Order: sequence, then C-alpha cells, then structure tokens
Amino acid sequence: MCSLLRSEQMPIPLAMLAEGDAGEIIGILAGKGLIRRLTELGFTKGEKIKVLHAHSPGPILVDIKDCRIAIGRGVAMKIMVNPQTAGEK
Repeated sequence: MCSLLRSEQMPIPLAMLAEGDAGEIIGILAGKGLIRRLTELGFTKGEKIKVLHAHSPGPILVDIKDCRIAIGRGVAMKIMVNPQTAGEK
C-alpha cells in the first residue's frame, strides 16, 4: 500500500511545469465559461500536454493534440495536471 501512495503524484497547476515538462490534465478549476472555452480548445480530462515555452513574464506555449496553443499564466494556474515522469510517455 505504501508503494502505491508514493507512485501517485500530487496534481499541480499547468503554470508550475517547467519548459519541456509534460503532464496529464486532471481538471480545470474555473467558471463555466472558461471551462467551456478550454474544452473547445482540447483541454480535456486525461489529455496529454507538454510545455514548449514558459519564460516569465508572458504566456505559456503548450502542445496539446498536436496543436500549439498559447495561454496566459492566470488561465494556466486553473488547469490542474499530474506531472509526467521521464519514464512515462
């Protein structure tokens, strides 16, 4: 049981991933309007996402569903992800 707990990672906001890091979307903590807009862009639960550019200040460029999308840091703070370890793909 202890090994199971250690293998699970805590969800973090997308904005906390470093450039080059990847993760899996687990949810969006926002209002209905933003959730709908992000869902239409492909930000859905279970979708893999990779941070391509994340220099502060400025937007975050991500790769999701073979598309590059730039989102603001405030929006990225509302997208919760499970970070992907180097061994996972």
